[in-house]
Amino acid sequence: MPHHHHAVVWLDHHEARVFAFGHDEADRTVLHAHGQYGNLRHDAGRLMGRKAPADRAFLDAIVNTVKAAPEILITGPGTAKLELLKHVHDTAPGLVEQIVGVETVDHPTDNQILAHARTYFLRQDRMRPQL
Repeated sequence: MPHHHHAVVWLDHHEARVFAFGHDEADRTVLHAHGQYGNLRHDAGRLMGRKAPADRAFLDAIVNTVKAAPEILITGPGTAKLELLKHVHDTAPGLVEQIVGVETVDHPTDNQILAHARTYFLRQDRMRPQL
């Protein structure tokens, strides 16, 4: 993925849609969970009443996709976004400072994800001191 200033990740336990974007352009990457629970339906990361283990390979692939972006927004409908945040803290602590927000977002289209992220970063940029 080429270097862009912003990245947004939308993920659930089955897939992640990652957009690296600038003012006028965006690159999209779609990643699918590989773990034993990646293709099974389960409620909020649970299978048979017990929490399904995090898919480390899936989370690693997301981290590798966004690591070049200076600012990252993580979104999604359930607990997968928090599992990604914990995974970053545990395995790539240098990336933590690049994560500027974690937000709950249901199941938007790709265009809605990008529009939400652009609005989010525009608000964030206005709040930062101007140099």
